Amino acid sequence: MRELVLLCPEAQAEALSDAMLEAGVLSVSVEDADGDTAEEKPLFGEPGLEPDILAWNRNRVVALLPDGLDPEQLLAQLREAGVGEYGKGQWQLRDVPDADWVRLTQSQFGPIQVGERILIVPSWHRDGAAAAAQARVAGGHVRIELDPGLAFGTGSHPTTHLCLAWLAEHVQGGESVLDYGCGSGILAIAAKKLGADRVLAVDIDEQAVQATRYNAQENGVHVLAMLPDGLADGCADIVVANILSNPLKVLAPMLANRVAPGGRLSLSGVLERQAEDVAQAYAPWIDLDVWRDRDGWVCLHGRRKR
Repeated sequence: MRELVLLCPEAQAEALSDAMLEAGVLSVSVEDADGDTAEEKPLFGEPGLEPDILAWNRNRVVALLPDGLDPEQLLAQLREAGVGEYGKGQWQLRDVPDADWVRLTQSQFGPIQVGERILIVPSWHRDGAAAAAQARVAGGHVRIELDPGLAFGTGSHPTTHLCLAWLAEHVQGGESVLDYGCGSGILAIAAKKLGADRVLAVDIDEQAVQATRYNAQENGVHVLAMLPDGLADGCADIVVANILSNPLKVLAPMLANRVAPGGRLSLSGVLERQAEDVAQAYAPWIDLDVWRDRDGWVCLHGRRKR
């Protein structure tokens, strides 16, 4: 397999990427051509929102070519589409070594210890020596075997870690729990294994719902996972949501009213500088404060007023 590498200005990056995909390339990535130099510029936006600028001043566009696609024919199609005139010496091909990319990606994630009670074991480490050693050390811990699939939630992100630690400290046994924005289902499964009674998991992404159902089954626990439309009326003793600050603020009336009187709410996906704004959105129902922070992220929690 080969990659075609081109340089283009900011105004052309998006159109060039779209034209390449229409021409049959397998994938396109856009990189800062001035990266790791004095001319490098940051490109980011508010979490959950697109940045105002979608490319750099000078961009390196890398297209993964399927076997059989002639790069010169591709360049001719780009010329005809009016998105670039690339002559000899203005583009390059480079070989992509064969590799098991899934296995390489998985190897980055090993067993994760969360506090004193929770051990997260990726499914690909289920029978590995590392998992066995961790399990011996973590006698009596709650062990969760996880395959995130395409859903968010491996336990490695600070926001997931914060929510897991919060659940480990606050689930005493017998509570009803709602995990809104469940992703891989890691929080819902943790709540169930920590002793919660009825656990509901909701996500707007059907793939996340499927991942949650699969992971719950693999862990031998019963979690009701669904899309928002499937969530019946009612409250839970504990509501946890690990999303981002903007959707958390929009969802404030709904999430707050899903907490039973005297019940607890835990929110993460919130940067330290966003904590006050999120807390204000929930103030009519629940007084939230920062429970703990980790790497610039916070977990907010509070009890619903009776």
